[in-house]
Amino acid sequence: MKTLFVADPLEGFKTYKDTSFAMMRECAARGHTLFACEPRDLVWESGGRVSAALREITLTADPHDWFVQQGAPTLALAELDVVIMRKDPPFDSEYFYATHLLQQAEREGARVFNRPAALRDHPEKLAILEFPQFIAPTLVTRDADAIKRFHAEHADIILKPLDGMGGMGIFRVGPDGLNLGSITETLNKGGAHTVMVQRYVPEIVQGDKRILVIGGEAVPYSLARIPQGSEIRGNLAAGGKGVAQPLTARDREIAEHIGPLLAARGLLLVGLDVIGDWLTEINVTSPTCFQEITQQTGFDVARMFVDTLEAALAARG
Repeated sequence: MKTLFVADPLEGFKTYKDTSFAMMRECAARGHTLFACEPRDLVWESGGRVSAALREITLTADPHDWFVQQGAPTLALAELDVVIMRKDPPFDSEYFYATHLLQQAEREGARVFNRPAALRDHPEKLAILEFPQFIAPTLVTRDADAIKRFHAEHADIILKPLDGMGGMGIFRVGPDGLNLGSITETLNKGGAHTVMVQRYVPEIVQGDKRILVIGGEAVPYSLARIPQGSEIRGNLAAGGKGVAQPLTARDREIAEHIGPLLAARGLLLVGLDVIGDWLTEINVTSPTCFQEITQQTGFDVARMFVDTLEAALAARG
């Protein structure tokens, strides 16, 4: 099976933890032919189809030089069996344009996961608004006065930009309100940018749980990303410690409600972020944590993903 990964440059992969690499490794073990490209490689011209100059690769056993390039064919995406969109955030204009090119490729017969239109329809911070029963008190606004009122009501709050990743740009303001004005100005750029504000959830000290949902079904373990030292951020990119643990009853309730709905919209892989009992984000661009969960529990997340991927392809015909 010809499998294309649209991703960041291969040379930057940290294979000891990279989820896209775990997917590639499982695909290769099943005899798939692996291809890779970056979003910038996608091209469409009238009279033709969406195509790209691809890198055909073979995996090696060397964790540093982890692949060899076998060729560089230019192919229409519709000629491949499956396209897996794994470009990391930020979800900027170029990412947006890439989803439109991938959607055009779908019209031409390509099979793309996660579906491009679903990626656009579920921005990772704002997608939680559809599920108010699962989220802590939340405000989305550009208005500095509205943020002040929210802080006055809830006393201890978290502020974050809508386009951040890996914990970037997250601030906590406690009951004393110290630096609230300055933080608001930094994030909303004088009212030009929208900010998300949430009541602080103290259970963050027990970890920001990543719950993976594949084809609407939850992986039975989450990865609790636990802040270290004086940090409030559990993100692994911000130095958090990842600890795999079985899903709680509340975790399952959230995943079993949301997972099938998003799977029906074309989101084969979703990462739900839960702190305590509260949903904080829905990650759809390039959810991670496959390797950490597998290494700590023995549950093969990549196998579950490729099993589900192959079943989805068979169902589409």
